[in-house]
Amino acid sequence: MSEIHIPRKITNQLLHLAQLSPETEVCGLIGSLNGIPNHCYPVDNSADHPENRFLLDPKQQIAAMGQMRENGEELFAIYHSHPTTPAFPSKTDLEMASYPEALNLIISLNTKGVLEMRGFRIAEQKAEEVPLILG
Repeated sequence: MSEIHIPRKITNQLLHLAQLSPETEVCGLIGSLNGIPNHCYPVDNSADHPENRFLLDPKQQIAAMGQMRENGEELFAIYHSHPTTPAFPSKTDLEMASYPEALNLIISLNTKGVLEMRGFRIAEQKAEEVPLILG
């Protein structure tokens, strides 16, 4: 699978959001124009246990998708952070993935001093890593 370029602005924003909430998983959507990611839409995590799973707040997710349409964007990626585990899909991430066409970006705060972000295509509870170029 070919590598995907994540612009520096989006990369920095995602890493910053993860750092602002080191105890809980942050999540949201990324819209793209002509296949190029260009806007981050943070969405509240409404999971019962946000420290180790994420659930996009339904009303905010619908609002973000509406903003994307208004801006002529398409859904490029769904992102979330892992405060204490590596940037690899959990069993719950695999089970709950419902947009196989979207890239899944996972940001890990697991390594002290180093933020890690990896991308995956998830379909039928299987993840395939997609190489990312950040910045």
